[in-house]
Amino acid sequence: MPDLTTPFGFLMLWAIFGYLLGAISSGVIVARAMNLGNLRDIGSGNIGATNVLRTGNKRAAALTLIGDALKGAVAVILARAAAGNDAGQIAGLAAFLGHCFPVWLAFRGGKGVATFLGITLALSFVSGLIVCAMWLVTAAVFRISSLAALVAAIAAPMVLVAMARVDTTVLAILLATLVFWRHSANIARLNAGTEPRIGRKP
Repeated sequence: MPDLTTPFGFLMLWAIFGYLLGAISSGVIVARAMNLGNLRDIGSGNIGATNVLRTGNKRAAALTLIGDALKGAVAVILARAAAGNDAGQIAGLAAFLGHCFPVWLAFRGGKGVATFLGITLALSFVSGLIVCAMWLVTAAVFRISSLAALVAAIAAPMVLVAMARVDTTVLAILLATLVFWRHSANIARLNAGTEPRIGRKP
């Protein structure tokens, strides 16, 4: 247990909180509650909203998207309200890592896009809305989830800086880098022209 008498220990407590919150797998919970089967046996085997959509249940996909976004947003908002901006950013990063590497699922989680968007909304609501709009427009036009995620990841640091949230630049760049890393296989398929479109099996 972190030593709460030190600033580092106090921030570590919020990191643990963020990780545990992020490790709650919305897709798995929704799929089980709605009897959609094991997500590992569906489509890409991912636990995120895009793969949940491959079950054909749009409501389940929407609930997964909202749940995963809320994890990131709540982690930032609660930690920031209780312990300041640094704690909020650390909790947000930890929530993202919790989603991608949940201890409950043998550290095999999602790619973190919805959680990333939730974190961005909590860091700066207007900036988050702009980034979400860019993600949504890209997804609607090209029908490729990974491309929309990459566009949003690139845009987020620039939008946050433009909206005078320079204090979030390091976190935004780090999260964008992690999103790209988690999508390395998708990037390869995009380059090859074989990346599946939204709603279709890979």
